[in-house]
Amino acid sequence: MQDQPLQIEKVANGTDVVLRVHGPLLLGNFFPLQSEVRADSSELLILDVADMPYIDSAGIGCLVGAHVSRENSGRKLILVGATERLLTSLKVTKVDQLFTFAPTVEEARAQASGG
Repeated sequence: MQDQPLQIEKVANGTDVVLRVHGPLLLGNFFPLQSEVRADSSELLILDVADMPYIDSAGIGCLVGAHVSRENSGRKLILVGATERLLTSLKVTKVDQLFTFAPTVEEARAQASGG
């Protein structure tokens, strides 16, 4: 599981950007995701992590960095499809409260627009 490559699928629809992350987020592969997040200037960035089977501490650091950079610039970040394993990792490291979660991309959009 941990030797799977990380694949990022980007879907932009004008008002927001969805980054679908496929594979584990690890020390050896988080840089492409970090670059995508830093390059994104949309008001709402949705990270679909439903297909992320594993995350290590560097991957958690990448997510925290994404949150901080978005928050500091007044833009939103929502994590979609977080598995129990990911939620547990974020809770154990005490960073789960930083993030906004939604079960689906549609619900993330509704949350972001106040609906």
